[in-house]
Amino acid sequence: MATEDHKDEVLAVVQASRGRRFLGMTSLTLLGVLLIYVAIAQPPTPVWQVFLIVVGLAALWCADAMRKATASQVVLTETELRDGDGTLIAPLEDVIGVDRGFFAFKPSNGFLLKTRSRAPRRWRPGLWWRIGNRVGVGGMTAAHQAKNMSEILAIILARRDMSP
Repeated sequence: MATEDHKDEVLAVVQASRGRRFLGMTSLTLLGVLLIYVAIAQPPTPVWQVFLIVVGLAALWCADAMRKATASQVVLTETELRDGDGTLIAPLEDVIGVDRGFFAFKPSNGFLLKTRSRAPRRWRPGLWWRIGNRVGVGGMTAAHQAKNMSEILAIILARRDMSP
């Protein structure tokens, strides 16, 4: 299929758009700060105060996780789908299908992969997630980049399935 020289050639890249990244991180940060402020400035009963602080801290944690995750990108080569930091998302030999349908359980502006084998859960908020034998790519990504990557993946899979 691919020669050794072209094995690591990047075929497509999906990354978070600046506007969506800014809006997502700002929204989560403001939510976290607002929840903590309400819990301190107008304290409700102690149980609700603890709840507001915990949820506020969780929102701040999610904003930071999103900041770190969306600074990276998803890279497609002839042999694998990987994160920009080198984390293997899915080897292409393990992928059995790409779902871009309207009713697919997929991230916004993205696509869903189905793999033969299960892999450990991973979540990069706004970029990709993996649960069992499903991988979702998208979220804060540009729709045209994800569509391009999913079409290239579909071509690779069709070419692989047609070869003897």
